[in-house]
Amino acid sequence: MDDKVKIGLIGLGRMGRIYVEALTFRIPRAELVAVADINGEAAKKIAASYRIKHWFDNYPDLLKIEGIRGVVIAASTSVHTEIIVGAAEAGKDIFCEKPVALTLKETDIALRAVKKRKVKFQAGFMRRFDRGYMVAKKKIEEGKIGKPVSFRSISRDPMCPRLDYARVSGGLIMDMAIHDFDLARWLMESEVKRVCAEGGRLVFDQLREADDIDNATINMLFSNGSLGNVEVSRNALYGYDIRTEVLGSEGGIMIGYARHTPVVLLTKKGAAHDFVPYIMERFGEAYTNELKYFVDCIYKDQDPLVAGQDGRAALEIALAATQSYKEAKPVEIPLASQ
Repeated sequence: MDDKVKIGLIGLGRMGRIYVEALTFRIPRAELVAVADINGEAAKKIAASYRIKHWFDNYPDLLKIEGIRGVVIAASTSVHTEIIVGAAEAGKDIFCEKPVALTLKETDIALRAVKKRKVKFQAGFMRRFDRGYMVAKKKIEEGKIGKPVSFRSISRDPMCPRLDYARVSGGLIMDMAIHDFDLARWLMESEVKRVCAEGGRLVFDQLREADDIDNATINMLFSNGSLGNVEVSRNALYGYDIRTEVLGSEGGIMIGYARHTPVVLLTKKGAAHDFVPYIMERFGEAYTNELKYFVDCIYKDQDPLVAGQDGRAALEIALAATQSYKEAKPVEIPLASQ
């Protein structure tokens, strides 16, 4: 077996470029040998900058390269299914950014292709690879807080997304809360059976053009009777705010932090400190860790624990919550394939 695992990367937007950096400089076992993007000039420039051997303006050509064992998909969600199917048919192991697709029907098509060709598949839920969340999971498994009975998660972005992104993202709940839904299943060790959501355009009226909202809260009932709540917002103008709390029968655990640097300024006006500015300052290490795990799974011939069904389950909760918001009523899970 080669010392390096050869990887191809599809999609060079914001997340794709983050993955280029990680695969090139921070994962010794990986060798990024090819990139592809519909913007061929961007692919060419990135390949030159990072000394990547191959670049393409279409992903099928990347899949033909002999020796590539894993494919990282960071393209627009609208094309995830066709890329996953193509990569599976080419016998490549797959890492795919969340969500796997925008509908359950498309997700099932993708996962059937993965199963048919028996390739590895990892869903891109980076919070599971954050040190804080990993420690919390371990303590819950060790019984430190007793039986988990309630889940509370907050995800607040410091800015309004571009309208062109908002139009294709699936909406606020799909785009942001899907991470919280995955954490809910993972930390509570139970599926969600019912959701009830409220939301609105409270700050950024321009999102009306994308038929999107900027704030939402979602209540959840788990199959084991536990309770949950997720809040998502686009208007945390003070910084990037990600927090989670699990309350148990014998205690609780809190994950997340607000202060970016361990400095508090004390003046006559009071105490002040900085805040986490954006996603990479909070989860940069987690993004690297999830890719390192994917590469290790290929190298060791192990199936990733964050699998396609995890991606599907979180998507189903997000779709149900979006439906609940739009119809102003509770929605039961499972949904009919849509």
